[in-house]
Amino acid sequence: MSSRFMWVAALATVSALAWQCAAAQASGPVTREQRKAETAAANKAGQLTPAGQGGAPVAKSAPPSGAGVSREQRKAETAAANKAGQLAPAGSTQKADVADAARKPTKTREQRKAETLEAKKKGELVPAGQGSPAPAK
Repeated sequence: MSSRFMWVAALATVSALAWQCAAAQASGPVTREQRKAETAAANKAGQLTPAGQGGAPVAKSAPPSGAGVSREQRKAETAAANKAGQLAPAGSTQKADVADAARKPTKTREQRKAETLEAKKKGELVPAGQGSPAPAK
């Protein structure tokens, strides 16, 4: 009885493997040119997943409709806006940041260095990296 069961199990396994091989050969291998064409079409349609963290595919935004503006026209408009003072300055524009930058320091460099060395001796400095608190000693 046991040998008959083994024979049936082996026959079922062989038939399942043969069916899978036949199904795989029916579709045929995809050539490199076909794969490149499929990838290019998916890229053009915006169906590819972006590199990095992954996530859902992002559709490409359509170019602006209507009459296009040439590069020279955009450069001229930007230069005119710059002359008129309509462009935002680069960098930090927050009022608090500007106020901090304008404020004069209250300590000299030597005083700050001395304080840092003293804190290092006491073990009060925060370790570099994640900003976790100093280890308790």
